[in-house]
Amino acid sequence: MPAPDEPYYCSQQINIPPALPDILKQFTKAAIRTQPKDVLAWSAAYFKAMSKGETPPVKDRLEMPVATQKTDTGITPGLLKVLHKQLGPKKVVSLSLIEEKWCDLSLPKEQFDELVQVGGYGGDVEWLKFFSLSASGLGENITDAMQMICEILTADAEGGAARIPFTQWKYLYKYLAQIDGDISSEQIDDVCAHLQYDVDKQDGFVQPRNFLSQDCPKLG
Repeated sequence: MPAPDEPYYCSQQINIPPALPDILKQFTKAAIRTQPKDVLAWSAAYFKAMSKGETPPVKDRLEMPVATQKTDTGITPGLLKVLHKQLGPKKVVSLSLIEEKWCDLSLPKEQFDELVQVGGYGGDVEWLKFFSLSASGLGENITDAMQMICEILTADAEGGAARIPFTQWKYLYKYLAQIDGDISSEQIDDVCAHLQYDVDKQDGFVQPRNFLSQDCPKLG
């Protein structure tokens, strides 16, 4: 029995908005796929994005750890892909917006600050540069980073060749090599010259198997 001072509602008086069940169903699926560390903060970011018609912070699928992934960084391929879906279309974004989306995914603030320091970022940032530097934290070397970059930027189906335009690949490879500081311009030129043969046969695209080949000069 309800308390005397509480209103009594019968089933006929309760009106469930027609869209609510599907909204909650999609939200639940998104939360299960994404596995957010801070469910409440992530939920706020999710519904904020949905209400504005923006891309929500949702993974495409439940993510399993990969062998080359560092486990102490917080960032994962799936989370980096989420950030790219949200920020990639903007090309150039403010550092404050990147930080907002980064925190929405409960990624470590200290890792974000380290990336900002290493990249020397401030104000507006070219997203692909921040993206590629973030990818460098997912593996042991620049080769792992370039493979991850291909797998996230590709338009190929998952499990496919993971092709991206060679012009884009070269731009990001040269950027990461510059950040690394120990890769000579001659080494960069040797890698690009070697890959050009494959690229010419692949309509201007490069794929991981090209630079993972034993015949290709080492990227770093």
